[in-house]
Amino acid sequence: MEFIYSVLRVATPLVFASLGGLFSERAGVVNIALEAFMLVGAFVGAVVALQTGSPELGFLAGGLAGAGAALVFAAAVIHGRANQVVAGTAMNLLVMGLIPLGLKLLYESAGGTPTLAMENRFVFFPLWFAWILALIVWYFFRRTPLGLWVSFAGENPAALDAAGISVVKVRYSAVAISGMLAALGGATLSICLSSGYSRNMVAGRGFMALAALILGKWRPVPVLLACLFFGLMEALQIRLQAVDLDGGYSIPPQFVVVIPYIATVLVLAGFLGRSRPPLQLGQPFDKK
Repeated sequence: MEFIYSVLRVATPLVFASLGGLFSERAGVVNIALEAFMLVGAFVGAVVALQTGSPELGFLAGGLAGAGAALVFAAAVIHGRANQVVAGTAMNLLVMGLIPLGLKLLYESAGGTPTLAMENRFVFFPLWFAWILALIVWYFFRRTPLGLWVSFAGENPAALDAAGISVVKVRYSAVAISGMLAALGGATLSICLSSGYSRNMVAGRGFMALAALILGKWRPVPVLLACLFFGLMEALQIRLQAVDLDGGYSIPPQFVVVIPYIATVLVLAGFLGRSRPPLQLGQPFDKK
């Protein structure tokens, strides 16, 4: 049971981020900036929780900050028609540079925030909230007109426009929700799984969430299963770091920590060719 709980804990940030990526990519916008949005959520969430003593306010502020950052990205790729992969990469680099500056200005240290007290952190809330949110997202895409609009924005935006629905507004909304959810995953890292923000603490989880999207073929339930698989790999590497071999030797940590990333590469190598993304994914919408 302890190992299963560990899997659920480490999978939770991936669940938030992959659900966020689901909104953006189902709407036709490639979102490799999930890493940036998670970093924003982790940083803002920890800072607000420290200042207010409230993890709830930190969690909310982290999500709103992620939505704000996502709107900047959306403006670049939807109105500015920038290459979505290049813009996402630029967003990641920008955030990784700005957050150390913010840390230096606030705390005279670029390494991280001060430690959060236990009473200012979550214990369980993000863990069960992520799975309730997953059910809501599944219902949204399967049963609601709004979910159908988001899907059509990525599959056939011309048909959506012909029905009198603004493709631009749908895509902006989807990207904003994407940033908010990914940022909640980052806030989970800093005010639930850890005791504050530390530099680059997201450590590639945004890209793992993107891999879960591809592995899950952009469908909510398979994406959740993919998140659990990657959570299993990460929990396994944590467990293996404490294993002693015969003769008192331990497994070198340099080999252990790469297990989730090797699993990501191997799984994608086997499934990428069989995954069909939304037809207009990455394509700007031209009403003319």
